[in-house]
Amino acid sequence: MNHYLLTYHLAPDYLERRPAFRAEHLALAWEASKRGDLVLGGAVEEPLDTAMLPFAGDGPEAAEAFARADPYVAQGLVERWTVRRWNTVVGDSAANPIH
Repeated sequence: MNHYLLTYHLAPDYLERRPAFRAEHLALAWEASKRGDLVLGGAVEEPLDTAMLPFAGDGPEAAEAFARADPYVAQGLVERWTVRRWNTVVGDSAANPIH
């Protein structure tokens, strides 16, 4: 199993527009978490312009599918997103542990 970072680059009006779509976004995130796809999720603060969502899986497909289905993306709260493989080397869940 590998790790993939889904990175959201948020729109300047993200905070103002978020309430209308937050329940649907969180439901999608909790579903992905329960399946074991989404490891964690949250926004990076100061400034609030990025969100990071690490995924676990054999490939980037779960992270990409999440972004395509996310109302934050569909409604323009996310200006752009990327998925990149994250080479994890430390921790009990590391994909490639190095001691």
